[in-house]
Amino acid sequence: MRERTAPIDPRDELAARLRLIQELSGLGVRALARDAGLSSSSLSRYLNGRTVPPWPAVVALCRLVKRDPRPLRPLWERTAAALPAPPETSRRFRPPVRDELPRDVPDFIGREERLAAVLAAIESHRAVSVDGMAGVGKTCLAVHAAHRLAADFPDGRLYVDLHGFTEGRPPLDPDSALRTLLAALDVPSDKVPQDGLERLAACWRSELARRRVLVVLDNAADAGQVRPLLPGAGPSATLITSRNRLVGLEEVPPVSLDVLSPAESAELLARAGGDPGGPDGRLARDPAATAEVLRLCGHLPLALRLAGARLRHRPGWTMGVLAERMAGGAGDTGVDPAFAMSVRQLSRAQGRLFRLLGLLPGASFDEYVVAAVAGVPVLDARAALEELVDAHLVQQPVPDRHRLHDLVHRYARRAVAEQEPAAERERALGRVLDYYVHAAAAADAAMPFPAPARPPAAGRAPDALPRFAGKHAAFAWFVAEYGNLMAAIETAAAAGADTHVHELPRYLRAYFARRCGTTHLNALFERSLAAAERLGDPARLAESYSDLGFARYNAGRPAEAAAAYDAAGALLPGDPRAEAELAMRRGQLLWDGGHAAEPLELFRLAGRLYGKAGCPAGAAHAAAAQAWTMLQLGEDAGAARLAGDVLEVPHADPGWPPALTARITLGVAIAGARPDEALAHLHRALALARDDGHLHNQAWCLNCLGVALRRMGRYQEALAKHREAFALLDELFAEEWKVHFLNGYGETCRLAGLPGEALRLHRQVLELAPALGNRHQQVRAHEGIAVVLDETDPAAAAEHRAAGLALLQELPLAG
Repeated sequence: MRERTAPIDPRDELAARLRLIQELSGLGVRALARDAGLSSSSLSRYLNGRTVPPWPAVVALCRLVKRDPRPLRPLWERTAAALPAPPETSRRFRPPVRDELPRDVPDFIGREERLAAVLAAIESHRAVSVDGMAGVGKTCLAVHAAHRLAADFPDGRLYVDLHGFTEGRPPLDPDSALRTLLAALDVPSDKVPQDGLERLAACWRSELARRRVLVVLDNAADAGQVRPLLPGAGPSATLITSRNRLVGLEEVPPVSLDVLSPAESAELLARAGGDPGGPDGRLARDPAATAEVLRLCGHLPLALRLAGARLRHRPGWTMGVLAERMAGGAGDTGVDPAFAMSVRQLSRAQGRLFRLLGLLPGASFDEYVVAAVAGVPVLDARAALEELVDAHLVQQPVPDRHRLHDLVHRYARRAVAEQEPAAERERALGRVLDYYVHAAAAADAAMPFPAPARPPAAGRAPDALPRFAGKHAAFAWFVAEYGNLMAAIETAAAAGADTHVHELPRYLRAYFARRCGTTHLNALFERSLAAAERLGDPARLAESYSDLGFARYNAGRPAEAAAAYDAAGALLPGDPRAEAELAMRRGQLLWDGGHAAEPLELFRLAGRLYGKAGCPAGAAHAAAAQAWTMLQLGEDAGAARLAGDVLEVPHADPGWPPALTARITLGVAIAGARPDEALAHLHRALALARDDGHLHNQAWCLNCLGVALRRMGRYQEALAKHREAFALLDELFAEEWKVHFLNGYGETCRLAGLPGEALRLHRQVLELAPALGNRHQQVRAHEGIAVVLDETDPAAAAEHRAAGLALLQELPLAG
């Protein structure tokens, strides 16, 4: 194809200079990104000219090859000048600093030398690992050091239990740990890669490179689990604990921890027991019994605190009585004698509840799931937990959340297996699984998913469930309970509770849409499908195939999604609601593939089916999709009318997906006829998207604001909105979103007198769209290029129109 040479875009020139730097370095993209303290995905976008790098990134790259960056500054300023400033709301808003550190113990004893070594390692290497036997106080030392260091890390103090040695559950995989940490930093889900551990780790390092964050990684299994979680270059630091020496982490200095000395042990026991010390204290009055208690505790801090708690609550006991009570339950040393003695002091109901805690599948727990496992009212569960916290058998690291030390958890699991009948254990576990299904369903109902899921059929609803004031409270519950929900699915699968395995993933769809990766979503729906096959229910099986198609679609696997939807369609038992959901999903799949007329018919079918099923929320979802599709087909009046109808549907959340889509559609559709009203709708949609924290939707709103302003003839304002949209999209990992926006941006550039920029944007569509199978956008790009070239190169314009026409003839007509 013949085209006249356009002026070199300064962004392309800067990218070429950066590629030269890469050649001089002799490094691949990943290695160069690592050495420069950048993420490999960001560096790739800098090198291909899709994103203008921040100036510090240019400086870091130049320094790697010992080049002066100053000659590049004028070129960088020309490329960066076109980028808009962040929106006012973004500049003013700063999320609260996250402080997840467990409480520091008030009776920290000794360890001066080890504490100094930990602090020195953080100062010199920004990382340290503390190793030692179970119960020796590794977590206590790490948390104490973290509290000492907290003021030096104003951007956050994070804590994750990696469960390297937690009995009854596998270690936390690095993928899940990274998603937990990124969520704790309030990194928008749009910026978090959907798949790939390396991409996740690069995203994590990129976020830490510009913050001062202290991270405590507790209970690590091995170096392989920890390595992806370490920060790269930058001021952040990491404290790690493990029972094993992490010899594979050469860059992390180790600090080994032994049991307390006899003097330190006695001091800790005295403090925990409320002993005033001196010659009149209980410890001093009976030194032989004191020595025996210390021996039975194995000089381990955990056991000493348990024993001290008994002394504090039994002022009439002597050290002889304490030693006798401890020796009466076990003949060995360590924590078991202290556990046995502490549990014997509980009431019968409290002892039963403590044992049943050993059945809980997750890591931390609240009073609602404790009430479920014990089959007691929530108030009784709360009171019992307070007693167990006082006895040091249960920890309360943060308000409203509790956990068991690994050794306590192991003791409780052994005790429940020995003392509770198998039938009672089975009933208790069933109550826990019922609770998680029904609690997840309640949280899901408060999330803004377009059409609500069916009520759960698994088990019976517990007497009490958490109450969610809105989507933010529901989302926070999912964040806190995510690990427990995954463990509940594993437990249900092991117990053969197929109805729970089938249903629970359905109530995580809205949460996954906001936070987690598609790898987990696909794995969950694969489990759900296998459970439905075992249940032998065609309706459940059809639902599971549809859900699996939804997961495949979100993972960018359209052919597999279509196959799953076909399997679901062959099984649907005449259920209009299920048929409607499947029609919506098929329409979305075809729309993303570049079709328009066929999805429109599917959305109309879905609307009729939702109406037949008596589901107004689903019908509104279908109508909003219809309106948006009609807008793309040029049917502005019909799109505006239908979008207005959707906005009349009452809903508690003004930003729920159908209303957001309708508001954006209406704003663009009426931009030429009623500009003030159009801008009001679009600015309202943008405000709602920002309130929801969804970057993709913010970019969508901004781009549509650009289209609307272009339709009003306000080209410079339109360009500013397009640029804002693409500045957001450049932060994200989903290049496929850009293909929907580039042609509109290009058309605005043409009308604003920037033909070279318009050509670049339309050509970018021709690069992206074929890999995504989006022929509709390719057709638009060819026409856009042709319009730009009509005056300067009519022959090339004709070739582009011919290419677009050939593609257009390949697009299917509506059936």
